[in-house]
Amino acid sequence: MNDEKYTTGSANIGTIHSDLGKNVMAHLKEIAPDLARYITEFFYGEICTRPGLDMKSREIATLASLITLGTAPLQFRAHIYAALNCGCTREEIMEVVLQMSVYAGVPAAMNAMFIVGEVFQDLDNQGEGDP
Repeated sequence: MNDEKYTTGSANIGTIHSDLGKNVMAHLKEIAPDLARYITEFFYGEICTRPGLDMKSREIATLASLITLGTAPLQFRAHIYAALNCGCTREEIMEVVLQMSVYAGVPAAMNAMFIVGEVFQDLDNQGEGDP
């Protein structure tokens, strides 16, 4: 366990995911505290702080990976919000989905686009536009 990476990771979760991420991690911590700590320290405290990519680029890569997996709609939804928080535009997110239609297949892209549409509609209904 690394308290410095945990503190950094917790701060990054708040920056990237806002309250949504904090709530998800708090809930995960109740169920699987070791997994919550590992994700916080390793991904958000170590990987996300590497200098090779900015957070916008990391979120684009994350979206592409989640679309390709096709088995993580909750995480995909959360990372749409994260991508917007990290500077992606709606158009860029839609382009990622279109790009993945070639590599992940049309069904995966369709499923992803439906989720993107739901997130954008939720934001519009809340009058928030992009976060």
